[in-house]
Amino acid sequence: MFGVGRPGKQPAEGGSGNSSDKGSGSESGGGGKPGGHARAGGGSRKKVIAVGVATAAVAAAGITFAVTHSSSSGNQQASGLPGNSTSTGPMKVTSMTPASKATGVDGAMPITVRFTDPVAGNSAKPQLSPSVPGNWTAVGNALVFTPQTPFSPTTKITVTVPNGPTGVRAEGGGLLSAPVSEQFTTGSYSQGALAEMLAQQGYLPMSWSPSSNGLVRAENEEAGADPASLTAAGQAYNPPAGTFSFDSGYPSMLQSMWSPDQPNVLLRGAVMAFESEHNMTIDGNLTPRFWKALFRASAKGEQNTNGYTYAVASKNLPETLTIYHNGREVERTLANTGIPDSPTVDGTFPVYEKFRFQIMSGTNPDGSSYADPVSFVSYFNGGDAVHYFPRGSYGFQQSLGCVELPWNSAEEAYPYLTYGSLVTVTG
Repeated sequence: MFGVGRPGKQPAEGGSGNSSDKGSGSESGGGGKPGGHARAGGGSRKKVIAVGVATAAVAAAGITFAVTHSSSSGNQQASGLPGNSTSTGPMKVTSMTPASKATGVDGAMPITVRFTDPVAGNSAKPQLSPSVPGNWTAVGNALVFTPQTPFSPTTKITVTVPNGPTGVRAEGGGLLSAPVSEQFTTGSYSQGALAEMLAQQGYLPMSWSPSSNGLVRAENEEAGADPASLTAAGQAYNPPAGTFSFDSGYPSMLQSMWSPDQPNVLLRGAVMAFESEHNMTIDGNLTPRFWKALFRASAKGEQNTNGYTYAVASKNLPETLTIYHNGREVERTLANTGIPDSPTVDGTFPVYEKFRFQIMSGTNPDGSSYADPVSFVSYFNGGDAVHYFPRGSYGFQQSLGCVELPWNSAEEAYPYLTYGSLVTVTG
């Protein structure tokens, strides 16, 4: 979903032993010492983002995102009828909302079936497959289903209207002339809702608060809205408008990667951090289990216990690694990145695997093999990791893709680089 910064292959969460990208735990192409082993010698102001949920228009050099939102999703509308009308012929279905074959439907919205005649209060009701708790009510020429809980996302819903003596009946006793069966498909949960909940729980370097429109909407809903729309899952389809405010103390490059509605590495890292704290597979996938855990954590007011970490590996001489945590710089150290034959790839990537100690093995550029002990290992892009490796000096290209640190610096960095923490390689 996120499409940014994901390594080609990632192991399952929290394991020990060898990385799947390294055979027995190797860097991409190497990881030992020179000469036949792994290496060749050699407080800002807050920016505010206004957000609704649907499509975003970028302004102000990538800092402010104006977002609009429609209260219904997809092709949901069907042609309506007057509230009460009576035909002289057999009772028929005239329309349905959501419309037949509609997609991207808000799973918390009511379902309305309209007829040519007023519907008897004790009439049989349409059937839903799959079903959710809720109630059918006769309203003039229509039957309206109000769900208590939303339908699941990306689900095909079948509405079957029965006919005959046991089917739908008009107030005057007329019967439906023929059965009707139509389908629509619910949409996905909103990425805006995902961003709002993750920000509120501390998995993003920003806060979120509802706008005045969002507050008015919430008050109106509490006064008598459809019950499904008030649930966490209902608001995941159609979340309130609000404002994201970046925390101070982070480099501007982090802000430039952010968009509440578009795939981005900040959201991917936040999802992986949430998965780590909730004992889930750390893969960044938005599974039903993930959403259920996110809704539960939101309801409990849970917070990210690790805090937010961002690291920048600079290839400008002297090479350095700088770590920011909860809006302040906590470490800046000399570092070694990859030699020209095996460079450290530029980009931003989330930490996906960690080892306190590991034997890294692989093949040197000259074809020889290596197997080197390393410590304080945090993988962020395939076989590239931040870790300790003994060198006579640091600050220039020496590795085969990893970011090498002195012992004390690596030991200090390791607790900060938790799962989902972002590492930017630049320069």
